[in-house]
Amino acid sequence: MVKGMYHYIKQAWKNPDAKTLRDRMTEWRATESQVKVDKPLRLDRARALGYKDKKGFVIIRVRVVRGGHKRPRPNKGRRSKRMHTNKNLKMSYKWIAEQRVQNKHKNLEVLNSYQIGKDGINYFYEVICVDPQRPEIKSDKNVNWTGKAGNKKRVLRGLTSAGKKSRGLRNKHPTAKVRPSVRAGFGRGK
Repeated sequence: MVKGMYHYIKQAWKNPDAKTLRDRMTEWRATESQVKVDKPLRLDRARALGYKDKKGFVIIRVRVVRGGHKRPRPNKGRRSKRMHTNKNLKMSYKWIAEQRVQNKHKNLEVLNSYQIGKDGINYFYEVICVDPQRPEIKSDKNVNWTGKAGNKKRVLRGLTSAGKKSRGLRNKHPTAKVRPSVRAGFGRGK
């Protein structure tokens, strides 16, 4: 069977060249945390997640700092009985990256995202965004649903793929108590 270009791009990303990726991440660390890029770095992944090379699609590279999400310890004044330092978010770094993009670019809708690298300090993601007001997007039947009223700010409501995974909605078993949410299913019996 003849294999296409996307197959070979996918195979190359399974074992990327370490020096090239390290040099890229060195450059990315020197830039701002969110940078609009012309073309996706992982074309195969972007296409699989809905990206098209046309007006209205925007790729934004995001840098998210790794490490625990900690509350600062009180250094004076009244302290609580237990010095809580850990604030364990149930959000993945990917979901956090998507939310940051949505908060900065309010006219765009986040479609999906994928990881392009990580080092000892940061995670790097490329977030695929759509401008629902563009006529090219309105006339495209595959993505014009992003402009409808019920799909506004999807990522902030946990409706992207990363959000649904973090909310535990991948498991559709009838006895799973996370549907429609963990809080809603808490009091329910089996």
